[in-house]
Amino acid sequence: MDRIVYDRMAAHDSTHWWYRARREILSDYLTREAGLPKDARILEIGCGTGHNLPMLARFGTVEAIEIDPVARGIASERLGKPVSAAPLPALPGIERAAYDLIAVLDVVEHIEDDVAALAAMRGCLKPGGKILITVPAHQWLWSAHDVVNHHHRRYSKTTLNTAIAAAGLGHNGLRYFNSLLFPLAAAARVAGRMTGRDDSDDSPPPKALNTLFETIFGWERHLVGRLPLPPGVSIVTLAAPAA
Repeated sequence: MDRIVYDRMAAHDSTHWWYRARREILSDYLTREAGLPKDARILEIGCGTGHNLPMLARFGTVEAIEIDPVARGIASERLGKPVSAAPLPALPGIERAAYDLIAVLDVVEHIEDDVAALAAMRGCLKPGGKILITVPAHQWLWSAHDVVNHHHRRYSKTTLNTAIAAAGLGHNGLRYFNSLLFPLAAAARVAGRMTGRDDSDDSPPPKALNTLFETIFGWERHLVGRLPLPPGVSIVTLAAPAA
């Protein structure tokens, strides 16, 4: 990703409505869907500044990988131990058959060979282990945000299902989320392209609006995995080795 993306993440990951609400949505989703053992061994790949690590630590002992050196330093401070720099898709030096959960939260779209990356993660799972995957949805929403984040693609349910299956994995269902605010996000992306003001700036809005968006997005914690949501900005699933 461009340096500015990491800088904004470091500045806003504890206050921005998207980060805050998404963490609680994923925590509830894992609680209901993952069936993790007590004190699960967890690996987050592409942890950025480490803002998801405290949430994942609710479920067990967490390790992490981040290739950007500045973000890795921040994540290491948050984790209280060194974060690895092993890159996808090979994951060199990462223990195989070792993890109950691997989290790749808006990461797979950054990897040119997504199938090879998912297959490498499969090899790092214990028997019964799972991969928590989130990805950006809808290629037609492509914008300057995707460019500065060095995305190779946005996913449809079909393309994500194809990549997961090709990696020798199955999943518990592909679920849209960030659906309640999807019309607003889609309108903003389309308007940006039409006006030539396609802006990659994802700094938080004014405080009142930030709180409102967090409340609206946060309501999805009660819905994701329980009810099928309409199209959203993102897709989430839990993948596991196919039988």
